[in-house]
Amino acid sequence: MVERAAKQQLRVGRLLKAHGLKGALKLELYTDDPDGRFVPGATFTLQVPQDSKWHGKTVTVQEFRWMNNHPVVFLEGIEDRNEAESIVRAILWIEQDQAEAEAQPEDDAWYDHQLAGLDVVRDGVVVGKVSRVDHLPSHDLLIVRMDGEEVMVPFVSAIVPEVDLAAGRVTVTPPAGLFEELPDDAPATPDAEGPAD
Repeated sequence: MVERAAKQQLRVGRLLKAHGLKGALKLELYTDDPDGRFVPGATFTLQVPQDSKWHGKTVTVQEFRWMNNHPVVFLEGIEDRNEAESIVRAILWIEQDQAEAEAQPEDDAWYDHQLAGLDVVRDGVVVGKVSRVDHLPSHDLLIVRMDGEEVMVPFVSAIVPEVDLAAGRVTVTPPAGLFEELPDDAPATPDAEGPAD
């Protein structure tokens, strides 16, 4: 039996806004090697809303450059500002061999399957498990299963400061109220007939 090498999807960037009049787009980078990822001819799949004209399509890099310390990309077929505006906020994904990904790990970058099933630890105590990862335009969410309920945890360093794949856990420092209901500030008062005249 011949097994095909496992492929994984790796998120490498998001198109922030149109830049100039010739179809360039500013990038938010999710890779440590932008000059290696965004070479001419590199093709990316797009994560866009289903009603977008770009849904189900791919884009190919024509040129990548740095302008005033900002990464900017030109994509094939996008030649003016109006067309660039139509693809703003799209997230770019690339298919990568699992072996390549493990040989060249990126800081602060994990595959969904690596995160799913990890213990969620708060103050040294396991409070739940990661059931899945939801990808939003602004940031990702870890969906944590605890006590039969799901809690949405923003996957940002301020709330999830550590991911330890070897130990099988993520450490969380959530704000008050994320994992539990906050008590009412005002003490409960018994029913009263109302103020006396």
